[in-house]
Amino acid sequence: MKKYFKIGFLILLGALLVLQFFRPKKNIDKGPQPNAIAQLLPMPDSVTSILKTACYDCHSNNTVYPWYAEIMPLGWFINNHVVEGKRELNFDLFGTYTPKRALKKLEEVTHEIEEGAMPLSSYTKIHRNAVLSATQKKLVIDWANSSIDSLKRKFKDTLK
Repeated sequence: MKKYFKIGFLILLGALLVLQFFRPKKNIDKGPQPNAIAQLLPMPDSVTSILKTACYDCHSNNTVYPWYAEIMPLGWFINNHVVEGKRELNFDLFGTYTPKRALKKLEEVTHEIEEGAMPLSSYTKIHRNAVLSATQKKLVIDWANSSIDSLKRKFKDTLK
């Protein structure tokens, strides 16, 4: 029995070693982001800071990876979160959204924060600085609502 346990352990260890050679592409684009939301909508520094800390790792073209992202299969798990997050909302591509989609995304931002669905609890358990206080939530929600009003005025003819 001990022999089978040892063989099983060595096979598992070998499989984990082989997995380290299959890594997802990193989400790092340090170049200028001409379609970033800050290029389209005025954003106070306080909101920028909150979004960068709590949202941008999964919702932008630049992820700050923790050390354990280098260990597969954890790296795949993190990559999946980033890909899914960017599919839902990418602050760096916000300027490419249609006016209708941009409004919907800002409304979703307010809803997700109000409901406590974002940032994800799996993210905030490790990134404690991404836990939003009531004041931070209010700042982002107020900014998003103001931006919604601004976009509605700007695209009133397009949205009819």
